Amino acid sequence: MTKTEKPNPCSNEILVRIKSTTVTAADWRLRKADPFLARLFNGLLRPKRVNILGFELSGIVEETGSAVTKFQKGDAIFAYCGLKFGAYAEFKCFGEDELIVKKPTTLSFDEAASIPVGGATALKMLQKIQSVPGKRILIYGASGSVGTYSVQLAKHFGFHVTAVCSGQNSEFVKSLGSDIVIDYTSQDITSTDNRYDAIIDAVGKLPLSLLKKLLLPKGQIISVRGRYKIEQNDLSFLGQLAEKGILKPVIDRKYPLDKIIDAHRYAETWRKKGNIIITVS
Repeated sequence: MTKTEKPNPCSNEILVRIKSTTVTAADWRLRKADPFLARLFNGLLRPKRVNILGFELSGIVEETGSAVTKFQKGDAIFAYCGLKFGAYAEFKCFGEDELIVKKPTTLSFDEAASIPVGGATALKMLQKIQSVPGKRILIYGASGSVGTYSVQLAKHFGFHVTAVCSGQNSEFVKSLGSDIVIDYTSQDITSTDNRYDAIIDAVGKLPLSLLKKLLLPKGQIISVRGRYKIEQNDLSFLGQLAEKGILKPVIDRKYPLDKIIDAHRYAETWRKKGNIIITVS
């Protein structure tokens, strides 16, 4: 743990007391410079840009700058930090026009903190598919953060969903709304005659040559390895679905901030179900 000065908000900023954050695959891969492109971004030999990691958070507005009009002290929010990072801390300043929305009252701070990365990535991926009720899609890696959001959002959009995960997570993934669940540990997904209008690769581990065998003519492959620009409307939309109970964040484990090393170690096993939460304050 490192001690730094508590930030002071500028006139157009808010100061957030962070309640919860998460460990995503992007967090630990950036820390380890895996893949190598992360090392090019963050320094070949030692970190040069990122002092405090963390892509997403929830919290309470502690202070507001004199020019702020959208938030007031005491507002509960969740936010996406993007490449400015900084969620692994007790406090963070945001410009009031950054990617921040008010937290639904129906969600805990832990649940809300997990929405920006996994939820918005899943939404962006699904928006690449023309929404036609009954369209058949396959979601590979359905038990992770992006996967669990993908299943729920796909059903909300009216798709017929085949989810792929390990056998121990089959019932859990089915409870999220999947029409069919395939256990990849006991069944070769390419051995089936089923073909799909679209495939969501929610973990980015399968070769395209393998996935293409499962597509119908003119079918699409959308991978988490793509680049997706998260926007304000995405967070607002996801918050509205969560408030209505349509979207339910899935939490696997929770760790206090001083145990964040253990949380990263667990994330690196690729065995998490949904999201790993870090409780800050």
